[in-house]
Amino acid sequence: MLTCIVRPIINKKFINFDVTEFTKLSEALPGVVVELELDVNLKKVDPSKLLGSGKISDIKTIINQKKIKLLLVDFELTPIQQRNLEKELNIKILDRTGLILEIFSARALSREGVLQVELAHLNYNKSRLVRSWTHLERQRGGMGFLGGPGETQIEADKRAINLRISQIKNQLSKVVKTRKIHRFSRDKIPFYTIALVGYTNSGKSSIYNILTNSSELSKDMLFATLDPKMKIIDLPFTNNIILSDTVGFISNLPTHLVESFKATLEEVFYADYVLHVRDISSTDFQNQSIIVYEILEELGITKFNKPILEVWNKKDLFDLSFSEMSQYENKKNVVLVSAKTGEGIEELKKKISELVNSSKFNENIFLPFTKNKIRSWLFNKKLVLKEKIVDDGFLISVFWNEQDKNKYLKLI
Repeated sequence: MLTCIVRPIINKKFINFDVTEFTKLSEALPGVVVELELDVNLKKVDPSKLLGSGKISDIKTIINQKKIKLLLVDFELTPIQQRNLEKELNIKILDRTGLILEIFSARALSREGVLQVELAHLNYNKSRLVRSWTHLERQRGGMGFLGGPGETQIEADKRAINLRISQIKNQLSKVVKTRKIHRFSRDKIPFYTIALVGYTNSGKSSIYNILTNSSELSKDMLFATLDPKMKIIDLPFTNNIILSDTVGFISNLPTHLVESFKATLEEVFYADYVLHVRDISSTDFQNQSIIVYEILEELGITKFNKPILEVWNKKDLFDLSFSEMSQYENKKNVVLVSAKTGEGIEELKKKISELVNSSKFNENIFLPFTKNKIRSWLFNKKLVLKEKIVDDGFLISVFWNEQDKNKYLKLI
């Protein structure tokens, strides 16, 4: 489908810090062929159409000449703006959120992923019903005191959407409960969980595939991963670790999209450790990191309450300057790798082992004979240094970290 990208520049400023990101997003949508990109200078945003009449006329001429079938606008359009632009240009339009939703729809594979995408779609479209039902004034009559023509249909449609939203939330709540049961089961067995997070297309899935010896989808495109994946990994000096890959983050992600994917993202919240994968070759290396930490903070995760290891990926595409190398060498929680060439992967495995083992401390606990299952859990997780049997139970010296201790307290 021949596509045109319109990128508003308001008061000589782009809406998003990475001007190429929207192009990459469009390339991630199956069937889209970007024919041209237009940077449109605006002094102010028109509340009804986004663009002025002159700009609209110019764009209409171009899309007719080029036979463009889809217009992508790098902006968060209001329902009124989108309706009026589509009417003026006589073409299908997707704004930033609409485009992301289309990509999510194409990527979702699991039942959970499909439900989350549908929920996000419904929340997005609920406020845009006026765009879909303007034709009803010609179809339905009505008495004045009963409301305007077409109002009944719009209200019926809103009710149908709200009902479906409620149904999906109920189904997703069951997913959350199921995940909670699975987590509780995992807590009973000797496994640590590590969550991979990062800006979209930073190489998380490539890192995941290398560490787990997998061959999952790993493409150079935004949102190649949507559904969470989990596998056991084998590391030196550390046993029993589950690694999970999650959906990538992106700038200006609408709140309702984050809300829709909370069932997936909560896996990060409950992980014992976090690997933050960063694309060191990106010109927006620092800004992307800020966005990731902002979203993590929204989820209740900070550097202060959960151990985080930064994985600076794509070293093969970028040569560090002297100052950048100094910055890297002065950081204990950073490892430099290339998922493509394999450089630094062994160092990454070593760093993960150190991360898991470095925060451990010695503590003495008492377990009565009735808690033999918990005693077995401690031994299976290799946390026991020594044990002494007393009259009413076991005195056990353990070597563990806060995550182990919290799991132990839950089992008690």
